[in-house]
Amino acid sequence: MTRIQSKKVKIDDLNCHYLVGGQGDPLIIIHGGSSGASAWRENIIALSKHYTIYVPDLPGFGLSDPHPGNYYIPEMVEFIDKFAETLGLENFYLMGHSLGGGVALHYTLKNPGKIRKLVLVSSLCLGKEIAWWIRFFSFPALCRSIGRAGISLFRWIKYVARFFGPWDLVEPISRTSLQIGSCIANLTEQTIVLLSQLPKIMVPTLVVWGARDPIVPFCQAYTAAELIPDCRVQVFDKCGHSVYRERLQEFTSVLAGFLG
Repeated sequence: MTRIQSKKVKIDDLNCHYLVGGQGDPLIIIHGGSSGASAWRENIIALSKHYTIYVPDLPGFGLSDPHPGNYYIPEMVEFIDKFAETLGLENFYLMGHSLGGGVALHYTLKNPGKIRKLVLVSSLCLGKEIAWWIRFFSFPALCRSIGRAGISLFRWIKYVARFFGPWDLVEPISRTSLQIGSCIANLTEQTIVLLSQLPKIMVPTLVVWGARDPIVPFCQAYTAAELIPDCRVQVFDKCGHSVYRERLQEFTSVLAGFLG
């Protein structure tokens, strides 16, 4: 059994937690906006024979300290850069899920020389469409006032929604998630869409999606593939937003085949 180490590192004034395991070339994974590093434990084990996996808890998620000020995508990109620098990682594979995919896209556009290959899993920033409840919780006034009561409401919505559709993989939202949500969407659509920037991505890219994703539609994967010069697409049937967990073995096989 692969040993997964839980570690902490100081980045600026924040105590930041991350998981690390495996051996081989470095792969940094950026988690989504409603989870943390722990969601990737099984993936670390599955990939550990081929790569050294680093999965940080973004500030305000998991066991990492919250960011003291505004914390949006530019701050997350800066955090990942400082995280890699602190660990001595000069170039690496990069994978992001959902919000983490949007961060990975921004990071690759800003630091193309540091990325060997890019993997986007049900990524944000590839189209305007996004689930209604994400748009609802992005309303700025709501984000400022929602507090614990609103977070509890979201958990109740999640519980009820399980009986009406493929919502079982949607996790409880946090205050940091709400803050970030206000910068990536409004009441009608995603507001940060990078389609015009995708032709600038010169690294080999893999886009992975679930055909039954209830948060962002899988058609966005094919739109991205038409714009990114070197891009592959893998859509898994009967899968939702977290295909990396739903189809662990198949996902691992596709990923290993792509990264090499």
